[in-house]
Amino acid sequence: MGKKLLSDGIHKKFESFGFRFNGEHQDNVVGIYSIGWELVNTTSYNWNGMNRSEVGKFVFQYTLAGKGMIEVNGKNRTLTSGQAFLVELPSKHRYFFPENSDNWEFIHITLYGNEVKKAFHFITEKIGHVISFPPDSEPIKVLLAIFQQAVEKNITDSYQASSQGYAFIMELYRFLQNIGAPVQLWPEQITKAALFAKKNYAKPIGLDELVQASGLSKYHFTRLFHKTTNTTPLQYLTKVRIDRAIEYLRSTDMTIEEIARFVGYSNGNYFSKVFSKRVGMPPGQFRESKHAVPVDYLFID
Repeated sequence: MGKKLLSDGIHKKFESFGFRFNGEHQDNVVGIYSIGWELVNTTSYNWNGMNRSEVGKFVFQYTLAGKGMIEVNGKNRTLTSGQAFLVELPSKHRYFFPENSDNWEFIHITLYGNEVKKAFHFITEKIGHVISFPPDSEPIKVLLAIFQQAVEKNITDSYQASSQGYAFIMELYRFLQNIGAPVQLWPEQITKAALFAKKNYAKPIGLDELVQASGLSKYHFTRLFHKTTNTTPLQYLTKVRIDRAIEYLRSTDMTIEEIARFVGYSNGNYFSKVFSKRVGMPPGQFRESKHAVPVDYLFID
């Protein structure tokens, strides 16, 4: 099976990845065409859906911070933190950077395949092209996880790509089952900090860096963060790191010391103490018991 990952292999703050795999199952089910995390601040960012060369592709783009705009069938919608749009290529739409915006930061994924087509048509007919998602909603968690897999060069064949793309579509369906319930959108400053934690957990970051990412004062930030998430900023960062460590323990043979460094801890001893406190057992014991524990994921609060 031929495969090619279109990426320069250099990790940058903002980057995009394209995938060109062989395999008919991608057309029959789901294929990932591209995924990226971008920041734009110029009106030259202007995509007209009728002038695109891609055919049979579907774009999901989620605003992380700043402001963008989408025009669908002659109607404009402002896009702010927590809002996503879904569009088909080609179709009558245009998404662009408006003149009254300072910047627009977003994560996007382009998918294709019969299951994607059915899902996007169902969603846009039932709800529309613009939908609000809290940053900790399952579709966004899966989207961020796919991006992280792309960054780490772990999407290496069409089956992995289809599996992850299908998981994303299923989480969209699940989320939209409850779309009638009120959706609590997080304040943009808290979204910025939470997503900063999810993207930079491997670095030696702490409260000061989260505060800086939010743009608020430390006092205002900590109060608003707790009010929004019902947890403290450092507890949230720890959860992000431990969740990632659990994935490494289950899916790799890396040493505890290596995993500690990969999730932002300076040494394995301190990481083990934090892990034990959160999970109830040391990371080594957790790894040894992974085949005996009848779960695929461990959810911790």
